[in-house]
Amino acid sequence: MTIMPAKSSPTIARPKRPPPVLICGKCLSKAGGGKKMKHVLKSELKQAAASHGGKRPKLVTTGCLGICPKRAVVIASAGMLANGEYVLVEERKEVEEAVRMLKPE
Repeated sequence: MTIMPAKSSPTIARPKRPPPVLICGKCLSKAGGGKKMKHVLKSELKQAAASHGGKRPKLVTTGCLGICPKRAVVIASAGMLANGEYVLVEERKEVEEAVRMLKPE
């Protein structure tokens, strides 16, 4: 008779990098200048992290987040998702304000 070892329990990992920022890939493809908006968002996240002396959160492109605004891109952080909140960005010039909204309090 073979005795199977007990399954190990899941492990919680706490990386040093802040939680990721999610951006809807479907919205990016529909929005005019979506690739440029993603580049600007990544740059703004990097600047915000540098001003606070930390690492920038990873920017993760996801599938549809389920909101589907007409002319905007959906962006969310882990803290916002926990509250059921999203940031809708219509133009590149709104990205700086969106980054301030994404920061955890």
